[in-house]
Amino acid sequence: MKMDAGNDEIDAGRGRVEAVERAITVLKCFAEPGEALTLSALAQRSGLYKSTILRLAGSLLHTGFLDRGNDGRYQLGPELRRLGDLSRSQFTLEGVVRPVLRRLKSVTQETASFYVQDGEERVCLYRENSPRSARHHLEEGTRHPLSSGAAGVLLSRYGDPSDHPSAIELRTTGSVVSKGGRDEDLAAVAVPVVNMAGELIGSLSVSGLIGRFTDERIDMARTLLKAAADELRPRLPKLAQINLRRANE
Repeated sequence: MKMDAGNDEIDAGRGRVEAVERAITVLKCFAEPGEALTLSALAQRSGLYKSTILRLAGSLLHTGFLDRGNDGRYQLGPELRRLGDLSRSQFTLEGVVRPVLRRLKSVTQETASFYVQDGEERVCLYRENSPRSARHHLEEGTRHPLSSGAAGVLLSRYGDPSDHPSAIELRTTGSVVSKGGRDEDLAAVAVPVVNMAGELIGSLSVSGLIGRFTDERIDMARTLLKAAADELRPRLPKLAQINLRRANE
């Protein structure tokens, strides 16, 4: 289904400009480094009319967001590379993860944490402790083995094609649940955090006293965690561009 050009006025109810969104749609058609696309390919991928793409391309070419070769094919332009370099130089993992943890803590009233793998251990890189007096209290920088706890098992079993129960659980539910795994009084739910390149960055987890983790609350935590991971995914650069060490390490 083709998307008509419509008008370019601001949608007052949403605070959005349709022409800008259509231009972004054109840019997002490119999926591979150095890819060159014909007008027909852009129309097919974007769902926009060719006439609309030609109008948008004129502005994108003028501002350096697109290039056009002698064969008429379009490529991403130098302005995107410049902005991409700026984005990478200013990126901080904490800046995107911390607000997500705060929201998870606020909604679940349990401790929310972000773990990364370091050799045979997992490190609590960031955490927001539950506001409850009886809670799972975490300190940032603490280390635990990969063999126990929802986050540890997830980091060690992600991508594992075996018939190990935890690997099956992760493939089936997209999460790992632990009850009394590291501490008999604690339970946790963890999901993977993956970037657009499919690289595992870390694990998001919600944890608390085992008695509060009923099946219903586990399902709720799993849903919230997956939504949070989906929100983070497009905001994360490639693994090589992320510093997974704490500032004081």
